[in-house]
Parts: sequence; C-alpha cells; structure tokens
Amino acid sequence: MNITLSKKQFRRLLDMTYIGNWVLNAMRGDDRLTDYDEVESLLFGLCEKNGMPALYERSGSEVIPSRAFAEGGIHEAIMDYEDTVFFEILAEELARRDLEQEAADSDDVERLNERISVYIDEFERNGTNNLSIDV
Repeated sequence: MNITLSKKQFRRLLDMTYIGNWVLNAMRGDDRLTDYDEVESLLFGLCEKNGMPALYERSGSEVIPSRAFAEGGIHEAIMDYEDTVFFEILAEELARRDLEQEAADSDDVERLNERISVYIDEFERNGTNNLSIDV
C-alpha cells in the first residue's frame, strides 16, 4: 500500500498514531497490544527519510518516538482530552444519580441533559473545588 502525504500530513499522522497507541497501551503494563506498537514503530521509522530525524530514536532494534517528540506538547493534547472525558463522565454519573434519588426517569433525555449541563457549568467554573464526599 502506498499513501502520499505532505510533510505536514505525515507529522499529523505521527501525532495521531502516538495518541492512539497511548490510549490503547498506556495503562496495559506488560499486556500491551503489540500490533499497535509495531505500527507506531513502522511510521516513526520513516521520520529520517522524511527529514524529521529528531522525532524518533532507537531502543535496541526498535524505533520509538523520541524524547523530543514525547515532550513536545503531545501529552498536553492527551491531558486536555482526558480532562474533558473525566468531567463529562462525572457530570453524567452525578446527573443520573440525582435523577434516581428524585425517583425521576433517568432515561428522560431532556432532564438528564439539563442536569448534566448544570454540572458541566460548575466544573468549567470551579473544577472539582466544590465537590465533597460524605463518608
């Protein structure tokens, strides 16, 4: 298979590959999905040929994203995504809990979305600062 990409498109493909592999493998420990590591290695192995030698390094016989690549801002994008997902899931879980406590139908999409919006607004203003847990 051949794909023709501009340098900018290739660079974006490297970003997406790294992010995808991070999402799939970062928490797996020794149980990594090695097929994804192999694709990442294959693509980063094309960096030198495409004028981007600073983006990869070798670890034994394996090609991996370089420290410069990993520390170049890609993790900020991952953290932004993780923060958004965290707050969206938390807002939905709290909204469903509230509706259940009110004996309301948690499948009532309009009420659920209204309650989620209240939580999202709160999280956007204050993060988790106003959350408390009674134990």
